[in-house]
Amino acid sequence: MKIAVLGTGEVGRRLATKLVSLGHEVALGSRTADNADATKWAGEYGGAHGTFADAARSAELVVNATGGLVSLAALQAAGADNLNGKVLIDVSNALDFSEGFPPKVGLPDGRSVAEQLQGAFPEARVVKTLNTMTNTVMVEPGRVPGHHNVFLSGDDADAKAVVAELLASFGWAADRIIDLGELSSARATEQLMPIWLRLYGVLGTGDFNFSIAGA
Repeated sequence: MKIAVLGTGEVGRRLATKLVSLGHEVALGSRTADNADATKWAGEYGGAHGTFADAARSAELVVNATGGLVSLAALQAAGADNLNGKVLIDVSNALDFSEGFPPKVGLPDGRSVAEQLQGAFPEARVVKTLNTMTNTVMVEPGRVPGHHNVFLSGDDADAKAVVAELLASFGWAADRIIDLGELSSARATEQLMPIWLRLYGVLGTGDFNFSIAGA
């Protein structure tokens, strides 16, 4: 597929690199066309880069890997016309680091970031996933031994099927993918972040994940 990954931080670059390795045509999007991190990534991995709108325009699928507090602005910069009808995977969390670590986790207007994006872009097909783990585990679930899970939230069953197939290509077995139902369930997964952050502080590593016993 032609995939746009919006966000040039560690999460965005990690996902983009994995997607390139799987044979997808990937464009890394940022606020400016000459973003240094995006330019370096494209040179190293053979992908494209440009503005949010440049990346999203020709994509068949869009990944929001921007920070949850700025995701709405980033997607607005990408443009509704470049999102309409497309599967939009949201992996973000609204983390506020203004008072240090651990950050506060917010729900914009009482909604998840995913719901906020769906409300702003009703023609996009938003699916929430991968936001309950560190980026290395997102693309290499085998880093964590044993059974552990990844969640899906979304209102479009066909879009969730597309995302589940992509997760499978990352190495997520079908019995590890739990469909939580409608997009409003993303509120629950975004609110897992406070305990995830506390565990990270105690364990000193991000190589862990949530396991649902019996799932």
